[in-house]
Amino acid sequence: MTTLALTGLLTFGAALAGLFGALTGLGGGVILVPMLVLGFGIDIRYAVGVSLVSVIATSSGAAAAFVREGLSNVRVGIFLEVATTTGAVLGAALATHIPTNVIAVVFGVVLLWTVWMSTEEPPPDDPHARPDHLAVRLRLDGTMPTPDGPRRYHVRRVPGGAAVMLLAGVTSGMLGIGSGALKVLAMDRVMRLPFKVSTTTSNFMIGVTAAASAGVYLARGWIDPVLSAPVVLGVLGGALLGARLLPGAPVLWLRRLFAVALLLVAIQMIAKGLGWG
Repeated sequence: MTTLALTGLLTFGAALAGLFGALTGLGGGVILVPMLVLGFGIDIRYAVGVSLVSVIATSSGAAAAFVREGLSNVRVGIFLEVATTTGAVLGAALATHIPTNVIAVVFGVVLLWTVWMSTEEPPPDDPHARPDHLAVRLRLDGTMPTPDGPRRYHVRRVPGGAAVMLLAGVTSGMLGIGSGALKVLAMDRVMRLPFKVSTTTSNFMIGVTAAASAGVYLARGWIDPVLSAPVVLGVLGGALLGARLLPGAPVLWLRRLFAVALLLVAIQMIAKGLGWG
């Protein structure tokens, strides 16, 4: 395969990953890392390094549009970044001492858990429930645009969401996935934000989380500029397209896309880590 053809394939695949990442709030890393490892035979640590750089591009491309449209909850994102950034630095440090096949299996297990969590609809929010004291104190409640006008929502269980975010940061630093999967689930299931608010706020957050751990990979020499250039361009283009499509996308369709894609990737990565593929 020629260099031009390889660059084109990398850019196209990265664009699909960026589109998926913007629609689901995952950042694209859950598609990009397996694509680079399984499809192009790249060492997983270099794939994770490129993924972290591309996650920053995804966040930059999609987050600005989501904030402008009023979908992202910026106050929630800034508050939770304290936990995820701390976890990201810890996860990146751990990744330097863990074998690559173990990282691949952990990646797959995290995705399987994410699929299992996403198969059940969260119970409807009780409008008469007492507001979360910390959410009120930090003014985390917000509104989201709907065809019928702005819809107000309340943030629940803030400490529980912060604890999951710390774990999300660790997985981001270890696996280069932007930790969007856990972030979306934490906000959707634990903190009870609307699904579209969860995905867009995740997109707002993932760039900061990835940047915190990318420095460790850069210092170790695991970020290849030649490989990163076409991937970042493709991811950025896909993320911008996803930001345009998300406001009109049905939530049920997004949840199913989220679950099916993660299941397929999880199986492939576990097989790779165990030497079955």
